[in-house]
This record gives sequence, C-alpha cells and structure tokens, in this order.
Amino acid sequence: MNDNDVRAGQARPSIARTYDYLLGGRDHYVIDEEFGRYFEQVLTGSEQIAVSNRRALERAVRALAHAGVDQIIDLGCGLPAKENVHQIARQHLPQTRVVYVDNDPIVISHGQAMLAVDEDVAVVQADVREPEVIREHPEVARLITFDRPVGLLFGAVLGFIEEDDDPVGIVRYWAEVIAPGSFVYVSCFRAGDNRRTALVQEQVRKVLGRGGWRSAEVIASMFDGLELVGPGVIPCVQWQPDGGAGPEPTDWERLIVSGLARKN
Repeated sequence: MNDNDVRAGQARPSIARTYDYLLGGRDHYVIDEEFGRYFEQVLTGSEQIAVSNRRALERAVRALAHAGVDQIIDLGCGLPAKENVHQIARQHLPQTRVVYVDNDPIVISHGQAMLAVDEDVAVVQADVREPEVIREHPEVARLITFDRPVGLLFGAVLGFIEEDDDPVGIVRYWAEVIAPGSFVYVSCFRAGDNRRTALVQEQVRKVLGRGGWRSAEVIASMFDGLELVGPGVIPCVQWQPDGGAGPEPTDWERLIVSGLARKN
C-alpha cells in the first residue's frame, strides 16, 4: 500500500475501521474515532450493535466447527480482531482453512500482515458484490473445495450493499454453488421504523455513502432454499447456535439480527 492509498484512506471514515474502534481495536484513524464517538455519545448505546454482531459471529464460527465444517469464507471480514475466525475455528478443528475477503486496501494490508500466518489462511482483496470473481480467485480455488461442506459468513456486510446490487441475490448465488452440508451465516441491520433508527441510517449514509436497514421479510428471503438452524433469525445478542436463550436485547440491539442456515 503506497502513501496515496494511506492519504485516501484517512480522508473519510471507513466501515471496517469504525467497527474496529467500536470493538476496542487500535487499527483506525482519528476520523474513524470521531465517527464512532457519534454513536457512543449522541446515540448512546448504539455502539452495542457492533459488539453484539461480533460476538454472534464468533458463536457461529464455533457452531460451524462443531458441525465439522473445516473450510470457511469470511465475506467482508473487516480488520483483524482479538479473536479471528481461523483462531476460533481451530480451537475445535485444527485443520480449518479460512479465506478472508474484503475490498478495503487498508484491511487487506493489515490482514495479510496479521492473518495470513500459514498456508491454510488467505486474505483476498475482492468485492462481495462480485461473487463469481471471489469464487474463481486463485487463493479461494487453492483453499476451498466446493464439493465439500463450506461455511460462509456474511457478518453485517450485506447492510452496506445497495438494493441495486441485489444483496439477496448475492446470498443465493453462494447457496447454489456450495455443497449439501454447507452453512450460511448472515447478520444484518433490521429496520426499526422509528426516529432513532432513521437517525443512524441518515448519519451512516451521510458519512460512509452507503448502508441501511433491511425489513424482516427481506432478511428472511436471504435464507430461501436453506434450512434455518438454532433459534432462527433473531437479535444477535440473543442468537445462540444451540437454541438457548441469550440476554434480553436493548432497543438498539434489536436492530442487528442473525441467522444460520444449512443446505440440505
């Protein structure tokens, strides 16, 4: 990554770096911190959306491992976290292979330095909106065997895909190409239909240029043709792969939901 990329990256907040700030990370700039503080100080409590989302994804990875799925594609992976997907999965399945995918060059730079620690982990720069390009990428072809079960992770990334780019169609593409026994995990911003959630969306679109809520019906349609497991599509803070009850969500935490589904 050259100096021009760095300067361009510092010019406005990024989704990945703001998320990193809200999770207590260190891989962000002042401009990302300032944007993150808006949620902490003006929309107090809304920062828990990020935390609930991450914790649910971690539980989903453990569920994949317990199901014996030892190859995972993390679509829209974001910056390295305290516990990353391959580290969580390998606590249960040491042979797990993981491909991290993101379109942010700063994410890729950090990821290649910190996540690509062995030949069974790859960090790929690609756009989630181009699933065929991702599937045909040499690193994906090297690590992922599509005639065996695969775990696909969409951790909130679909909330930043515009309707014209067909987020539901993106999930369906992958659902068609993966083998029976594969799993698809999706977390997504769910519309709250009130003034506070409208403020969040307004601010996100103003600063980031994209992002918004999806209706419960649209989120449910992302799992068409798949069998939902566990508790179905519910707030991330409550989502437990064994169907157990999580804590009661706050009003903010109701706005990020997740589900895990199996291809039969």
